[in-house]
Amino acid sequence: MRVIDVHTHAFPDAVAEKAIPFLENEADVKAYTDGTIGSLLASMDRAGIETSVVCSIATKVSQFGPILEWSKTIASPSIVPLASIHPEDPDMSARAAEVKAAGLKGVKLHPYYQNFIFNDPRMFPLYRALIEHDLILLCHTGFDIAYPRDRIVDPEKIAAVMERFPHLRLITSHTGAWEDWDEVRKHLLGKEVFMETSYTLGILPDNDVVSILQTHPSDYLLFGTDCPWDDQKRALDHFLSLPIEDEIKEKMLFTNAKRLLGL
Repeated sequence: MRVIDVHTHAFPDAVAEKAIPFLENEADVKAYTDGTIGSLLASMDRAGIETSVVCSIATKVSQFGPILEWSKTIASPSIVPLASIHPEDPDMSARAAEVKAAGLKGVKLHPYYQNFIFNDPRMFPLYRALIEHDLILLCHTGFDIAYPRDRIVDPEKIAAVMERFPHLRLITSHTGAWEDWDEVRKHLLGKEVFMETSYTLGILPDNDVVSILQTHPSDYLLFGTDCPWDDQKRALDHFLSLPIEDEIKEKMLFTNAKRLLGL
């Protein structure tokens, strides 16, 4: 079975050497790779994963350019990089055009690391620009292990944005919203919003995972791991063990991501 992991992280080698220990300490978690592209590719080989989407996060406005340039250098049939745009960038709408011109598929945003509220009107010009340039938005959704539980990107806010921007190609991470899954059921299930499974398996009980995945439209489900914060092989083996129809598993592991990413 062919597999696309739609949510992984890696850094330039020199950055990874400092970033991984810092992030491990900040979130009190242990990384499963050293954060480099080389170690991600080795992890993919062990797990039998064909392609990984690499998510970067611009924590400063000035990081847009370096992230974009690095993303262009790592792009390959095995690695699909996403750019990142900072919400305080005065040119954030124009940045979407730059991402498109660079040949990338979309952007990654993280409301906690980038200090914004998902349904803040100041974000609307960026959402419009992403739609205009046919770019994907993969956003961290739900709470974050390293931050206080402020409701800045909860399912109700996600639903409000999608009602206003129904053509936004939004991927919600962590099965809709990390550790806010009751609200996922209330506000997101059944809607045309993409969900991927990163950092969920083994945290949310399997019966709840299965219930959510079998209730949501199967064309809007994706497989993700959040590597290096979860082990790709472990996550894939866990996913394959779930009592879900093979047709849904195939869509989640490959078909839906291939269509969404235009691979």
